[in-house]
Amino acid sequence: MNREKCTAVVLAAGKGSRMGTKIQKQYLEICGKPVLYYSLAAFAASPIIDEIVLVTGEGKTDYCRKNIIEAYGITKVNKIVVGGKERYESVYKALREIEPEGYVFIHDGARPFVDESIIERTYQAVKEYRACVAGMPSKDTVKIVDENDFAVNTPERRFVWCIQTPQVFETALIRHAYFKLMENEENEKGITDDAMVVERMENCAVKLVEGSYENIKITTPEDLILAESLIKKRN
Repeated sequence: MNREKCTAVVLAAGKGSRMGTKIQKQYLEICGKPVLYYSLAAFAASPIIDEIVLVTGEGKTDYCRKNIIEAYGITKVNKIVVGGKERYESVYKALREIEPEGYVFIHDGARPFVDESIIERTYQAVKEYRACVAGMPSKDTVKIVDENDFAVNTPERRFVWCIQTPQVFETALIRHAYFKLMENEENEKGITDDAMVVERMENCAVKLVEGSYENIKITTPEDLILAESLIKKRN
């Protein structure tokens, strides 16, 4: 029985200014390997994923090909695309390179702990709901504040999720949504993730799927320390 084609788009074009290092965070090493290596390796090893499109920053294409993909023998990377200034521009450029069938897994290259169980759960969800994102219920109480930082509302914690990646969609759905988004600059205001694009452009409900509390994003130096401990624990 044939199944739909599944493409992973791995985003590695960010500058990572909050890390405070000259080297972009996706190229910093955790336990001797670049942060970006781990997510690429997870998608390459997954029987669900057929191909990978890697999105890099300007001038990083050859570096990624030689020092990560070839150096570590990562398979399935069919295309390397130069990203844009903003995340949504990078996703748009990648989606233009993908044929409009099957499903696409959009993932931050700075999240090294995506694993087969997350890929499998999101894959099962996208087949049923057309659009889904990995995430986890918030462990903390969340306050909604006004413009002066006074608390105005406290949502029930069970209704508050921290969003992760991968964010997974029918390829035709997310492509159409992004193409509509890019038609007008007004559409782009406030866009922070791919789910918002299909919500806003296609009026499509997005299913939240359990990711993992370990599926962290490397953003600050403290995250590198945590990531090293997580990898050592896994090994």
